[in-house]
Amino acid sequence: MHEHDRFHPPTSDDPYWTETCWFTFAVPERKLSGQLYPFFRPNQAVTSGGAFFWDDSSGDLHSCRYARNFWHLPLPEDADLADLSLPNGIRYKCLEPLSRYELHYADPDDPQDLSVDLVFEGICEPNSLGGGHLDQPGRYTGTIVLDGESIPVDAYGFRDRSWGVRSQFGNTLTNSGAPHGGYSYATASQSDAFHAITMAFDGKTMIPIHGYLLRDGEYARLVPGKGAREVSERDARGVPSRVRIRAEDELGRTLEATGRCVNHLGVHLNPNLFTFNCMTEWEYDGIESWGEDHDNWSGTAVRRFFREQILGR
Repeated sequence: MHEHDRFHPPTSDDPYWTETCWFTFAVPERKLSGQLYPFFRPNQAVTSGGAFFWDDSSGDLHSCRYARNFWHLPLPEDADLADLSLPNGIRYKCLEPLSRYELHYADPDDPQDLSVDLVFEGICEPNSLGGGHLDQPGRYTGTIVLDGESIPVDAYGFRDRSWGVRSQFGNTLTNSGAPHGGYSYATASQSDAFHAITMAFDGKTMIPIHGYLLRDGEYARLVPGKGAREVSERDARGVPSRVRIRAEDELGRTLEATGRCVNHLGVHLNPNLFTFNCMTEWEYDGIESWGEDHDNWSGTAVRRFFREQILGR
């Protein structure tokens, strides 16, 4: 196994040293999105385990298709991320280093509410950010059972991993200095895809800090600081409905992508990260493609923005 397929030894005894291992997938023809998101705190010997499914019928946790997030699950000292089972029903297994993974989830109270049996296969090598984050596009195949209905899955999706200190305190996203940011991607084929992480360090303009462009099979990283993510339209509740990405890669190629959000889920994935995760229909390079757009906020920033947006104060 590659070191990034296993838990990384904590570099300090900081109780907020954290690892994540997120997989996101979809059934685009049904506007149905799903994700598994465990959040590990090895120095506290605990983890959370989240499973979320939603479509265009509701974007609220209390009325979406499925949402359960278990906190303070015990994390054994000998836990191995490459072959992991959590008490909430999440099971991960690495089949090929950095490229192929088996994912399972069964609701611990009623597997007919939700069961997941999927395989993720990356379409290119992971893209690394610093020494503690990676992102990878890939294809998901398999089956989910949702409310007793068996639904086949065969579509592109994404995964990411992070490790390092991630406090639940602070007015900005993961102590980045930015109160607001975005996480956007599209995968049209094995040869055409993009990804952009953006941050609004000035509180307004979300500039790329990380990502890639895969065009006609040629891959290159995005140039930090060149371009922007813009939310060009929000609904009455402030949820993004249209977005735009501009970026440039290290080969000098430019990206202009416009996205139409077809569903959303508003959720605190951790205490200091609120996000609207939206399945998004993207258009770029003359290509129409499915992917996602995430509107990310710190806990403080999201409260201030949406009180102004919804209540006018």
